[in-house]
Amino acid sequence: MERRTREYLTGRFGDYYRGAAVTPPPAASDREWGHIPFTSGEGTTMVRHQSLLDIAGGPADLPDFLAREGPRHVYFSAARYDDPGSRSMAEKGWQSADLIFDLDADHLPSVDPETASYPEMLAACKEALVDLLDLLQRDFGFGDEEMQIVFSGSRGYHVHVRDESVRTLDSDARREIVDYVRGIGLAEDGLIESRPNENGVLQKHLRLDGGWGRRVHEELLSYADELREMSQPAALERLQELDGVGETTADSIHDTVTDDLEQLRRGNLEIGSGARTLVRALTERVVDDQSVPVDEPVTTDLRRLIRLPGSLHGDTGFVVEPIELDAVAEFDPLEDAVAERFRGRRVMIDVTDPGPVPVGGDGRDDSFRFSEGTQSVREFVGVYLLARGRAEKAAE
Repeated sequence: MERRTREYLTGRFGDYYRGAAVTPPPAASDREWGHIPFTSGEGTTMVRHQSLLDIAGGPADLPDFLAREGPRHVYFSAARYDDPGSRSMAEKGWQSADLIFDLDADHLPSVDPETASYPEMLAACKEALVDLLDLLQRDFGFGDEEMQIVFSGSRGYHVHVRDESVRTLDSDARREIVDYVRGIGLAEDGLIESRPNENGVLQKHLRLDGGWGRRVHEELLSYADELREMSQPAALERLQELDGVGETTADSIHDTVTDDLEQLRRGNLEIGSGARTLVRALTERVVDDQSVPVDEPVTTDLRRLIRLPGSLHGDTGFVVEPIELDAVAEFDPLEDAVAERFRGRRVMIDVTDPGPVPVGGDGRDDSFRFSEGTQSVREFVGVYLLARGRAEKAAE
């Protein structure tokens, strides 16, 4: 990054912070803070092991610090400490930590970073976010007042959970939560419980009170509805597409979903010889469809630094944008995370890496391209290209 580019971005990031409403997290003075300035060369320099008092003089002075320094990236710790400014982790005095979930499009099994476009990656990551929020709400009972949802400013999303029940969990306990969310090690026995029938005889039932058992039961009922709408030959053919289901088992399952619907609704698995086989097959489907590949190290790290909501991401120029729960479905990062400060004017840049650009075009596809050389562009497009290292600032 050339000096002119570095100075331009530092100045414009500072201008953004002069008008931005960046709100510190709860207990901001108990957290470690870090930032990365714009520096010459290819590498970056992290300035960390600082308290908010060290860098800004306190929460009220944070906007002044950001406006003055115009940092490339800004972070704070998920953890709260007795002495957040100590350079020794052991001496910081860990108190507790928010439960953080990180979704990155690069880590999604449905995304090939080599072939997927940036908008496609963002769309896939938002689908994973919706699944994650469903798990956190329905299975863990976290409400919107206990979660903060944030677009990372680049390829994914962060969810901060600040419920008191999770703040003191150790790494092992957080790893168990990750395993649950990812559907790792999910045993069939964990989905099933023994309950007495009307005669006091114990029978195997799916757990219906929550968790993966409830999710499998919902899929089971939905699948049964689909089978009942089909002709018998079509239903039997559909059943035999499942792993472990042959002709005889398919006949048994079909009889069950036809004749024992009420027992199926109760989760009773002893109503036919194929019921357990069907549950096993649908469990795999449910886990594949509804589990979420969150980044384990982020959640299990009790001292993780995470991006400050409202700050700018120095590799894109996008806002690390907080999102209300009821606004997730409509959120468009390529529009909603563009800083207002960077709209309304044009800048001169020298494009060194030509090609498609995901911002500023109507279709946001490969038809919106920049050629090599000096040209005038909308500022938010220019900031994106400069931050990505695909252009240098040209003289106005």
